[in-house]
Amino acid sequence: MRGSILAHIYLLLANLIYGVSFTIAKDVVPHYIGPFGAIVIRVSVSLLLFTLTYLLFIREKIYKRDLGLMALCGLFGVAINQLLFFKGLSITTPINAALIMTITPIMVVTISYFTGRDHLNLWRILGILLGICGALIIILNRGSVTFSGSRSIGDLCVFLNAASYAVYIVIVKPLMARYNPITIITMVFLFGSFIVWPVGFSEFNAISWAQLPNHILLELAFIVLATTFLAYLFNIMAMRHASPGIVGIYIYSQPAIATLFALMMQKDSFSPDKLLATIMIFAGVYLVSFAGREQVKQPIK
Repeated sequence: MRGSILAHIYLLLANLIYGVSFTIAKDVVPHYIGPFGAIVIRVSVSLLLFTLTYLLFIREKIYKRDLGLMALCGLFGVAINQLLFFKGLSITTPINAALIMTITPIMVVTISYFTGRDHLNLWRILGILLGICGALIIILNRGSVTFSGSRSIGDLCVFLNAASYAVYIVIVKPLMARYNPITIITMVFLFGSFIVWPVGFSEFNAISWAQLPNHILLELAFIVLATTFLAYLFNIMAMRHASPGIVGIYIYSQPAIATLFALMMQKDSFSPDKLLATIMIFAGVYLVSFAGREQVKQPIK
């Protein structure tokens, strides 16, 4: 029970960070730093932090038989996920990107169901639908949505990012039974960096560090330390006790958190429809997390 409560705390913290950082990342990319260059910074600094943590506190043996799966997690959870999201965000609008990202939990639950790692019931389906409707209410009230013209490539990038992250959430779960979360996330970032570095080096090399305003440097630090290091750490720690479906459903909380953050920054106004949307999102999280708690009959292999 304690582990389950901690998992929900970790997931709430991770998605709180994601919800706040959505607007922050748009300030930095692509106005000051190219999307791939920003990912090189994110992955490199986070890999250094995870490696130091692993060497100082963990140091457990990694078996060769798991390296292939760890490499796949690095591909889907770091390389494809981060590169495509920042590229898509730099092209499309935040509204389009947020709308497309709500498809991730559906992909997670679907993939988990067909691979025997999760299950569906009436309560979980209802929770998913409530989460989708709540997210759409918030997103659609922030402006118009368009999927035409030059933004279509950005929309496609965000969609592929959502699919990639869903795959990662599902395939990383079996590793949780064999390794400490720090070990897993360190190896995931290591393998992901092998793709990120060659792809993003030119944009990283083009950064004019002396020309970056102080507030952009602070926002970049938040993206690296909070959005990447802490959020990934919280998610991987939560996966020890939470199913992939529960991890995925928390993504629905991001639009609500983003709206609350905007209100605090006086960049948005509150309305009854936003209150309704927030209630619907967290009701969806509750239904998927608690009302559908029956154990999966087929064990994770």
